[in-house]
Amino acid sequence: MKINFTKIVVVLALISSSSFGQSKTTEALSKKYTDAMAFFFYNNTLRMLNQKEDKGFDELIKDIEKMKLLMINKAKDFNYKKVTADYKAEAFEEIMTSRYQGKNFDVYLKESNGKTKGMIVLVNDSASLYVLDIVGRIALDKVTQLYKTIDESSDITDKIKAFSNKDNDKDHHKSHE
Repeated sequence: MKINFTKIVVVLALISSSSFGQSKTTEALSKKYTDAMAFFFYNNTLRMLNQKEDKGFDELIKDIEKMKLLMINKAKDFNYKKVTADYKAEAFEEIMTSRYQGKNFDVYLKESNGKTKGMIVLVNDSASLYVLDIVGRIALDKVTQLYKTIDESSDITDKIKAFSNKDNDKDHHKSHE
C-alpha cells in the first residue's frame, strides 16, 4: 500500500500551527497579511518531503528543528525594506543574497555563542514574498535546494500555485475593469 506522504506532511504541518513559535517579525507578517498562507514543519515532516529518499536532502535538513513557510502576496504598499529592517532589529544578521529562477534570496542568521540558532530565508519576487523561518540551520549553499524541494512537493506546490494565481487573477481582473 502506497501512502501519499505529501498529504500527511500538509496535515501534520497544519495541525502543528498552534504550538509553533518563530521570530516576532514573521508572526507580525502573519497577522498583518491575513490572506497569507502558512505551513509549519518539524524535522520529521520535512523528511517526508524527501520521497526520492535523497540522502543529501536528509543531510540538508538534519539541523532543522522546525520551520515556518509563510507565503505573502505583496500589495502595492508592501515595504520589503521594513521587513528586512525588522528582522535585523531582532538580531538577525544579513549573511547572503542570491538569485534562483527569477527570485531573490536573502538569508539572515541569528547566532548565540557562535552557534546558529535561527535562519530567515526571504524569497522575493515582484508579486510575492516567501518566508522560510527556520529554528536551526542549513548549509548556506543548500538554501535554494531546500526551497526547490518544498516547491516541487506536489501538494505544497499546488497550494503555492493556487496562491500565486489568486494574485495574478486579481491583477488580470483589475486590468480588464
